[in-house]
Amino acid sequence: MLVLAKAPVAGLAKTRLIPALGAEGAAALAARMLRHTLDEALAAGLGPVTLCAAPSATHPAIGEFAKEARLDIVDQGEGDLGARMQRAFDRALRLHGGVLLIGTDAPALDAAVLRAAHVQLQQHDAVLGPAHDGGYVLIGLRRPEPRLFTDMPWSTPQVLTLTRERLRAAGLRWAELPPLHDIDEPADLAQLAGRGWL
Repeated sequence: MLVLAKAPVAGLAKTRLIPALGAEGAAALAARMLRHTLDEALAAGLGPVTLCAAPSATHPAIGEFAKEARLDIVDQGEGDLGARMQRAFDRALRLHGGVLLIGTDAPALDAAVLRAAHVQLQQHDAVLGPAHDGGYVLIGLRRPEPRLFTDMPWSTPQVLTLTRERLRAAGLRWAELPPLHDIDEPADLAQLAGRGWL
C-alpha cells in the first residue's frame, strides 16, 4: 500500500486550510491526519506500507514516522501530482500484483475500507474510492496505466469523471467504493466534528 503525503510543515501542508486554521494549525492537522492514515494502513494488514514523502523522505518532519517498524519511506520525486502517483505505482507494481494508493485527506478511510478495496482489487483491474468533491481518496491498480495520471486537472471536480472515462478507454474493469469526504477546504472541517483534531 502506498500513502502519498507532504511533510506536515507550516506553509507546505494543507495550505488551503490556512485561512481557517493558520499555517501552524493547518500543519498540526496535517500531522494528525498523516498519523491516523498510517495507523489505519498498518492496521489493515494488507502487506507492506510505503510512505511516499514530499519534499523528501529525509525531511526532518518525516523523521518521526521513519521509526515505524513496518513502514518504508521513499521520495515522491519531481513533477505534478499525476507524475508522482505514476512513479509510485510503477515502482510498487514491479514488486506486487496489485497496489492501493491513498492520500491523508480522508479521515473515514479506515482499515475496514482499505480491506474492502483490497478485496475488490482482487476481482477487478482497478478500484476507486470516490470523494464527495468529485475527486477520489483511493485508487488501486493491478498494472500501470499512465493515462490515468497524465494531464489530469488535479484538485478539480472533474477528476473522478475523467478517471472513469480513462479507465473505460483503457478497457479496464473497475469497482467503486462508497464515497467519502476529504478535508481540503475550510468548509470541509465540519467533517471533523467529534474527532478532537482541531
